[in-house]
Amino acid sequence: MPVSKEALDEIALSEDEYRLIVERLGREPNPLELGMFGALWSEHCGYKHSKPLLELLPASGPRVLVPPGEENAGVIDIGDGLAVVMKIESHNHPSAIEPYQGAATGVGGIVRDIFAMGARPMALLNSLRFGPLGERRNRYLFQGVVGGISAYGNCIGVPDVGGEVLFSPSYSENPLVNAMCVGLVETKKLVKAGAKGVGNLLMLVGADTGRDGIHGASGLASRTFEEERELRSAVQVGNPFLEKVLIELCLQIADTDYITGLQDLGAAGLTSATVECAARAGSGVVIDIAKVPRREKGMNPYEVMLSESQERMLIVVKRGCEDKVKAILERWDLPSAIIGYVTDDGMARVLDEGKVVAEVSVQILTDPPLYRKEGVEPEWLKPLQTMNLDHLPDLPDEASQVLLKLLSSPNIASKEWIYRQYDHHVQTNTVIPPGADAAVLRIKGTKKAIALTTDGNGRYCYLDPRWGGAMAVAEAARNLVCSGAQPLAITDCLNFGNPERPDVYYQLEECILGMAEACEVLQIPVVSGNVSLYNETRGQAVYPTPVIGMVGMVEDVHHICTMGFKDDGDIVLLLGAGEAEAGVSSALSGSEYLELIHEVVGGRPTIDLSLERRVQQCCLTAIEEGLLKSAHDCSDGGLAVALAESCIVGSIGFSGDWVMEGRRDAQLLGESPSRIVASVEPQNLAKLEEMAQSCGVPLRKLGGVGGKRFIVKEIWDLPLEKIEEAWRGGLEKALG
Repeated sequence: MPVSKEALDEIALSEDEYRLIVERLGREPNPLELGMFGALWSEHCGYKHSKPLLELLPASGPRVLVPPGEENAGVIDIGDGLAVVMKIESHNHPSAIEPYQGAATGVGGIVRDIFAMGARPMALLNSLRFGPLGERRNRYLFQGVVGGISAYGNCIGVPDVGGEVLFSPSYSENPLVNAMCVGLVETKKLVKAGAKGVGNLLMLVGADTGRDGIHGASGLASRTFEEERELRSAVQVGNPFLEKVLIELCLQIADTDYITGLQDLGAAGLTSATVECAARAGSGVVIDIAKVPRREKGMNPYEVMLSESQERMLIVVKRGCEDKVKAILERWDLPSAIIGYVTDDGMARVLDEGKVVAEVSVQILTDPPLYRKEGVEPEWLKPLQTMNLDHLPDLPDEASQVLLKLLSSPNIASKEWIYRQYDHHVQTNTVIPPGADAAVLRIKGTKKAIALTTDGNGRYCYLDPRWGGAMAVAEAARNLVCSGAQPLAITDCLNFGNPERPDVYYQLEECILGMAEACEVLQIPVVSGNVSLYNETRGQAVYPTPVIGMVGMVEDVHHICTMGFKDDGDIVLLLGAGEAEAGVSSALSGSEYLELIHEVVGGRPTIDLSLERRVQQCCLTAIEEGLLKSAHDCSDGGLAVALAESCIVGSIGFSGDWVMEGRRDAQLLGESPSRIVASVEPQNLAKLEEMAQSCGVPLRKLGGVGGKRFIVKEIWDLPLEKIEEAWRGGLEKALG
């Protein structure tokens, strides 16, 4: 074999894959062609290990306009001639090396996916994971990532309205940085990314091409980290001010009839943009890289084709309209170059000053081998799942320090330190800002609003991948429902270790099966997403972490609900309470309390999806009928934390006096799903009880709203200001 194993490893191709390339081509590929295969057959672009599994996820529904895989992002019809465009992607590995630029360019890339479809980006969210903040390196990564997200998002004028941040030793040195963007478009103005029309021109617009990001897709995002590798040059550098101009330019051009396609240059740069556009349209392309504007001297064809320089767009311009497009570009003072044209022969030809330097079938380039492996349940899992938790001491009568420690845990404490760095009111659509169960944005010109959230819990998936995957979907939907929104669609980001390991493949497959089951029961399609594999450092994989980005719709923005308690005398209830929550193992499994207080990660989290569906429907109907004054999802920290947060956000106290059966820690601090803390006026209690009974949903009265203390009979009696101090200051205290 003329290519060394080391050279193949550099582009994340195996020797068997190289032999397959030779067989399909009928010859040896030249270095540029091999680099193009490495990029397009990478896990990041080709989904070699995940595509067969992703097909298990439900992707159709009456509102789905563009299903997963067909375009840059998924599209959901929200009526009134409008559609929501949504996508989430990872930038984990770049952020582990250069956290500021890694996170910033992750934001830039996901935003381009949205406006490439003619949609105006209207909201950003993020889902982040880091190692414990007690370690200096983790603090550096955390602060760099937050800085990169805020700097880029603030500059481009897209509000960052929500997300989540969690910390665990599992993510030390390998943070997860998932960025989500949602846009709005008139359905009739939706733009596709196909290179259609023989003779139409390929125009490159935006930044000049440099050497940054080479091997980003094939190397950085498609293999595990190794200490001796120097990967800094594979991280791109962003320019948000240029991106802002690109947004406005592309939206203006998309509103004309001068173009047939629009595509951003993300992973694998020109290679991916041109070849995938041709594949979508069943066409071919010819590119002359000598015409590509460059910011560095001496760049060879390989570097030009594989560069991942940011803020670049490929526009497929109708022949004869190039001068009209250039006139628009001149008004925005943006550089451009016509670098090629569309053909009908299905070939991707790369020229350099007229000389052919690569010539490969588009179909072969976009048809990587797919691997359906057999996962193996790891030997260490059963002992964790069957761990006896009964021997742990129950909550003492005076457990104030336990509650305060939980509230100040970085996983539970307020994330204000983060989101106050983000501009979340730009564009003046934000109705419910960060810090709630879900963000809510109005749709101008209508009564409607959309609700947005990201959710996931790697600890649950570590202990039971299938139920953990299902619980991630359920929690995201529950958060939307608590805001008064009907869940519409999912975009997911699946963050896992090396899929070539049977135990990791088992986690990936089981998580997807669990997600699929929850999606079917809750009737929520998956319309887009991203898979980030090989998240390992020195052979240690991160927790299996499926992140669910979800969009829901509120038909009337005046019918939204918030998590804070409102008025003296309101009654506090628990929707979804069940007798099983008294069980120690089911309630405490994978909980923050179990790890933080007892230093144990164990048990087997489970969920009753039928109950979950009923609880969500009951809550949503009650909000729509004006019965609920507040609604808040029970998740990290369990019932006690949910009650405390509702007090803190509402600046009003709570007094609880319900009878507890079984262990108090399981009921108060366990994280059994399918539970919502709600408050109602006394005159609405009977109607809510009747509604819950008709829905088959357990309902328990917990106590009442009022005063300035947080009281749970015989367990806690604390001033509201004390629990608020612990919750609001926890993250900053951890940062030192």
